[in-house]
Amino acid sequence: MSAQLYPAAKELADVLWQHHTLYRERDGGMVIRGEHVQRWISLGVAGTRGDVRIRAGVILDGGTTAPARTETVVPLAAGTPELAAACRRLLADLTSAAEPSVQVRVPRTPRPPKARGRTVVRWVLIGAAVTAVTLYALTAYSASLGG
Repeated sequence: MSAQLYPAAKELADVLWQHHTLYRERDGGMVIRGEHVQRWISLGVAGTRGDVRIRAGVILDGGTTAPARTETVVPLAAGTPELAAACRRLLADLTSAAEPSVQVRVPRTPRPPKARGRTVVRWVLIGAAVTAVTLYALTAYSASLGG
C-alpha cells in the first residue's frame, strides 16, 4: 500500500500546487509542502482496507512544521480528483481556523452638537469657579497678613 502512495502523492501535488516539495516520511507516508502558501499535506496508510489518512498543517517561520490541525480518511482507489477535493477541504478548514477572530467594535454614536456645546460650557464654568475660589483665597490670605 505504501508503494502506491508515491504516485498518488506526485499526481496530487501537481494538482494542488504548482510549486511544491515532495518527500517520504520515516513511516512510509508522503508529505507535500507548499512553501509559498505555508501549508503541508501528508498522506499515510490508514488501516488495511486501502484507505489513505490525509492530514494538513501549517509551515511555521523558519520552515518547521506545526502539528496537523485537520485530517480525514479517503479510499486511495477514489482517485486523484477525490483526494484533491479532500485536501482542498482540509486546507480551507485550516485557513479558516488560522485566521484571527474578528472582533466587532460597535462604533460610538456621535453626540449631537448641542451636547458638545454643553460640555464646553460646563468646563468653562468649572474653570471660572476654580479661578474665583483661588482669587478669593489669595485675597483673604493677603488681608490676614495685613497687606
